[in-house]
Amino acid sequence: MASPPPRDPTRRDALRLAAASGLSSVWPPAAGRGSRRDPDRIRAENEHPGTRDWIISQVRIDPETRYRCPWIEGYASRTSVRPGQTITFHVSTRPPSPFTADIYRLGYYQGHGGRLMLALGAAAGQPQPDPPLGPKRLRECQWEPSHRLTIPDDWVSGVYLVKLTAERDGLQSYIIFIVRDDREADFLFQCSDHTWNAYNRWPSQFSLYDDGEKTWYWGPEVQVSFDRPYGKYCQIVDAPLSLGSGEFLLWEFPLAYWMEQNGRDVTYISNTDTHLDPAGLLRAKGFLSVGHDEYWSLAMYENLQGAIAAGVNVAFLSGNALCGLVDVHDAQDGRPARVVERVGLFGPLDDCAEGFPEMKRLTRFGPSEALLIGARNKYPVTGGGDWICQAPDHWLFAGTGMKQGDAIAGLVGWEWHAEPADLPGMTVVASGTTHNNSVAGHYDATIYDGPKGNVVFNASTIWWADGLSEPPGYVRPNIYQHTRPRGPDRRVQRITANLLDRFADRG
Repeated sequence: MASPPPRDPTRRDALRLAAASGLSSVWPPAAGRGSRRDPDRIRAENEHPGTRDWIISQVRIDPETRYRCPWIEGYASRTSVRPGQTITFHVSTRPPSPFTADIYRLGYYQGHGGRLMLALGAAAGQPQPDPPLGPKRLRECQWEPSHRLTIPDDWVSGVYLVKLTAERDGLQSYIIFIVRDDREADFLFQCSDHTWNAYNRWPSQFSLYDDGEKTWYWGPEVQVSFDRPYGKYCQIVDAPLSLGSGEFLLWEFPLAYWMEQNGRDVTYISNTDTHLDPAGLLRAKGFLSVGHDEYWSLAMYENLQGAIAAGVNVAFLSGNALCGLVDVHDAQDGRPARVVERVGLFGPLDDCAEGFPEMKRLTRFGPSEALLIGARNKYPVTGGGDWICQAPDHWLFAGTGMKQGDAIAGLVGWEWHAEPADLPGMTVVASGTTHNNSVAGHYDATIYDGPKGNVVFNASTIWWADGLSEPPGYVRPNIYQHTRPRGPDRRVQRITANLLDRFADRG
């Protein structure tokens, strides 16, 4: 009798293989609710009553520092936290003022975008000290905690905002954190918080782009910490009502809102989780890089590369992804992965140095990002344009009605990818010209085959999610009139649905 043909490995097999090969999680999985498969969890969560009270309405930016709101500001002790684990919130009010802290989970919630999870009530607020200037310009707060919270077992994975309101004058800001779980799910939504941290200039000109001399610096020897508030976003769009939320409300929330509106089986992680927890990537059918996902460690690259080899689908619904190579360091008190330092680039140093001469000081170069994404970051890097169909017969375009050369106006921007790599099944699905105020460029959106029937898609734009939804609290970018995204488009929605349906059918 002939032996049966070998079966394809399942994701559960892949998890066992990962454990055997050393791809174990640094964070031990939490037992109970957070580790069960529950494909209806997001749909059920969004049946809870929603509210728009999560949106802050009164913000004041200190004109001297340009980015901070010293009247009320704070940060969380973790970027992501599991149910059953403890997180602390650290708040400063200057001058002293009692304040309230209300925690909301962001999602669809009947179109309101958020759900009140917990009102922490009033607390006595006091000024907390600005951190000293450390080596490599590091500003690492060591504020006293104002609240200590053990995450309830029934809190669903997602992006959570703490809405801070000072009673003295009603001024407000956010603290942002991610609740993660360990369950198998269709989709892992990776928040791009390494990049939020990299561009955070709190308290004043202290981002990865500040060396104390130049406004936009792109060299080594600068570190930034998660242990500080997120200041006002410093690039592309003036959005003070996102204060304290990093870049989530700017580029990522429209995707989360749309996925939860449609009941997609999604769970959320941070860049830190991708860095520390390679086995955790294998619990999903599809991994999503979202928005502005610029800064990756070499461990993140290798961990996602291993997930693709194990059969995980990947969608880079992002632009400028995997450009900067970072080292990740522990905090002074030993908490892991709280400091990010730019040390090099993915891929070679070539014409990008034309616009950023400090790149020539970088000495570490990782593998080309194109070997993971499908295309790479290419000078002039910035700009925008129309997303133009080049493969109308591909399954990705099914039901869109798009023909060769049809364009989705303004969808590409403000950073993108180009020069497709020589990978199995490589197909350029969209391409065209980009423009900024001074020079033209070229982008390529791609899809290629993984080794186990999985695929890797590259949308080649930071603004992909803008074509899906416009939730409450979202501010559309308006950098140049000719590169401005135009909002929800049924073709972007259908392409994304085709992609996610393909992902969900795997495993």
